[in-house]
Amino acid sequence: MKRENLEWKDRKRNFLGLPWTFTKYALDKDRLFIETGILSSREDEVRLYRITDLTLTRSLWQKIIKTGTIHCDSADKTMKNFDIKNIKNASETKEILSNFVEEARRKNRVYARESMEYEYEDGDVELEDDNH
Repeated sequence: MKRENLEWKDRKRNFLGLPWTFTKYALDKDRLFIETGILSSREDEVRLYRITDLTLTRSLWQKIIKTGTIHCDSADKTMKNFDIKNIKNASETKEILSNFVEEARRKNRVYARESMEYEYEDGDVELEDDNH
């Protein structure tokens, strides 16, 4: 994943907290990228303005090895809910991501309403499915 202007990047860590996995995460001011695999790889991306909620979880073991998992809910069609698993400095990363999400939502004029209806700059309106 060779991109310019990345604000953050990390790898998923193994159970010892070492970055010996084939999942890479990267963040720029508009998108979050998740690349998985070695022989056969896949790269997903989500526009930050489509992220609707962030949750940080840290198990006892993750606290010991100083990692955490950020759960993201999204209005993206292909990446509804996903995790950024076992990353270092998870709390700081969640704050960075949260700030970029808010900025992207302002920049793209995306407004979330209490009914969980999303209005995009182009006038499209999307309703969140209550049947998760």
